Amino acid sequence: MTTDNLSKQDDVILGLGAKKRLAYMYETVQQFKQVWILNDDDGCVMLTNEDDDCVPVWPTREFAQAWATGEWQGCTPKAIPTNDWFSRWTPGLEEDDLLVAVFPTEEDDGTILFPDEFQAQLSKSIRKY
Repeated sequence: MTTDNLSKQDDVILGLGAKKRLAYMYETVQQFKQVWILNDDDGCVMLTNEDDDCVPVWPTREFAQAWATGEWQGCTPKAIPTNDWFSRWTPGLEEDDLLVAVFPTEEDDGTILFPDEFQAQLSKSIRKY
């Protein structure tokens, strides 16, 4: 992971545990109303966690881009508006039996959630504001 484009504050956030990064993710998504993924020539990047396939998501372009190293070096961050996430991504991920890896870092895979759990938490955090 390259942290060249990240601020000192971003480095601190990357160093947080998965639960605190999850909270940061929800706060940031409710503020900007978008979820960031990485795309390559074949579409959305996937991770395998134990036996489950996951779609990794990040709160900002910078965090997604910082993760695009090694085999993912050619990937491009893409913002998904929360309305699109709710209407298209959640049902699509459920249909394909995929999970969501929320804010993975080089050190860990983030918080692994079912798509409906992720959406429920996002909806709750968006409604608060």
